[in-house]
Amino acid sequence: MARRPSKHLRAPRPLLSGGSQRRESRGGRTWIVRDVPAHRAVKEYRCPGCDQRVAPGTPHLVAWPDTPPLGAESGLEVRRHWHPHCWRLPR
Repeated sequence: MARRPSKHLRAPRPLLSGGSQRRESRGGRTWIVRDVPAHRAVKEYRCPGCDQRVAPGTPHLVAWPDTPPLGAESGLEVRRHWHPHCWRLPR
């Protein structure tokens, strides 16, 4: 049986590959937003809205700009995990 190549050598998966995602406009930009249910939240993140941790097992959302910023090849480089209430606050 052949070994799969390292995930670090494979091309990244497309960000819009299904799931519960949507486009939202905030701060003059369009964002792609995906909900992360509690059972899929297995790592700890830091919410950019409140600078507090998003603990494993906590439902949250991940957002990235529809158009990556200058210098980034894709939204993978700039996606962030948010508490839902922090994301909804006006910016």
